[in-house]
Amino acid sequence: MTHNDVWYAIDIFAKEHKMTCSGLAKYSGLDPTSFNKSKRWSKYGQPRWPSTGSIAKILNATGASLSDFTKYFAAPLQQPDNA
Repeated sequence: MTHNDVWYAIDIFAKEHKMTCSGLAKYSGLDPTSFNKSKRWSKYGQPRWPSTGSIAKILNATGASLSDFTKYFAAPLQQPDNA
């Protein structure tokens, strides 16, 4: 599991639920900017990972399981249109 795997999974997960990343965050009770691309890397180029709490909130809000989410880790390297 890599930093890119997790963020890619969030991007695809949102798209599969017919939402933007911002919409998914808001629907899950998070700040709408939680999953913005600008928050995925620090200003020093260090990767920022979403918290397990944030992932749990999107799973709870959508009724998905962890395996529903992690199936996107093995997705092809092609990025989604809105990535």
